[in-house]
Amino acid sequence: MRSFTHAILSSFLAAAFTQAVPAFGADLEADALSLESAPEAPPETARDTKLFIEGAVGNASQRYLPESRDTGRVSLDFSYAARLAPGLRAVLSDRLDHIYPRDAGADETVNSLREAYLSWQPVGEDTVVDFGRINLRYGPGYGYNPTDFFRDGSLRVLTTADPFARRENRLGSVMLRAQRLWTDGSLSLALSPKLDDRPNPDGWSLDLGSTNNRDRALIALGTQFSQTVSSQLLVYKESGMSPTLGANLTALLSDAAVAHFEWSRGSEPDLLSRALALPGPSATRNRFVGGMTYTTLGKLSVTAEYQYNGFGLTQSNWAALGPAPATQLAYLREALRLQELAPRQAYLIYITQKSLGLKDLDMTAYLRFNPGDDSRLAWVELRHHWPNFDLTFQLQQNIGNPTSEFGILPDRRVVQVLGTYYF
Repeated sequence: MRSFTHAILSSFLAAAFTQAVPAFGADLEADALSLESAPEAPPETARDTKLFIEGAVGNASQRYLPESRDTGRVSLDFSYAARLAPGLRAVLSDRLDHIYPRDAGADETVNSLREAYLSWQPVGEDTVVDFGRINLRYGPGYGYNPTDFFRDGSLRVLTTADPFARRENRLGSVMLRAQRLWTDGSLSLALSPKLDDRPNPDGWSLDLGSTNNRDRALIALGTQFSQTVSSQLLVYKESGMSPTLGANLTALLSDAAVAHFEWSRGSEPDLLSRALALPGPSATRNRFVGGMTYTTLGKLSVTAEYQYNGFGLTQSNWAALGPAPATQLAYLREALRLQELAPRQAYLIYITQKSLGLKDLDMTAYLRFNPGDDSRLAWVELRHHWPNFDLTFQLQQNIGNPTSEFGILPDRRVVQVLGTYYF
């Protein structure tokens, strides 16, 4: 394995050398008020294809074993959108990951069909109808999204700690979605039927049992009140559960500061009952995220975010599981599968810096802090861009005492070098 990783790393460095030509262009800044899943206008071009191959070699120091373990990954990422006829579009998005070492009970090679759907919008009309597998994302939160109702069970493999990349790489759900658009808003209805009973671990499966294991429906009303304030109101319903209400708000406070809020309220069993498959009673509780992002003229962006999950464990309840670390790990695994916040509350600092010393060198970092047990997850990425190649260094550190949220995890430190070639 070591000779294999060294060979891949040498190839990455050679590719980086050949691509080391100064890039010309300007950074494109995202609209500060944009919300996930906001309606998008059909592209002007007839087709849009994106393809890249990515390789990673790394090492993970183990908390409970004397030796570290080598890691490796090769990924092929493909997305395609085309206008088939006036008003008719096709979208396809797929990712293939080959991972070493493989996760327990999983295949080494895993394919994720993220999206595959048709979109129809009659020429000159304000109605859009989509059908197929759609990655429906809601919520402006950075590290946690209470109104992202289709997130659970959608990650087939875990290849990064970056929450934004996870939202992009996950599976969509098979659904029928209809949208009505107007100048300052939209109204959409999504219906997602049950197509299978349980997840399928086969690496080449469509895995409809992870994304379509129950009947679900979502109504979303988006409104842009002004040039500085946007919002979404949502009503979510799944079979066997009472409706859940949700709301998002993004507000431009100044030329440099943007605030975001996200809230949902519903009735369901707590996260521990779901993790251990216990017949726990349902309770009505809240989930909430609130944060602010400040961006300097030097392209430094800092986001501070408070996160709350009324269904997560309080610190006293988590400590009560201390004599059973296997139960704690099972709880954390289920929280990760559901993409839920494991503790009752947490804090997040998310930082990005464009042109860090060099024009084409970017930094992304975040720190997640659990105030209940004082444990932390720290992650940093340095990425250098060339016209067709990125070379990336990533470091993740899990910090805390042996019974804390991040201190109990098997990996103490994870280091990776990645090379990404764009075709």
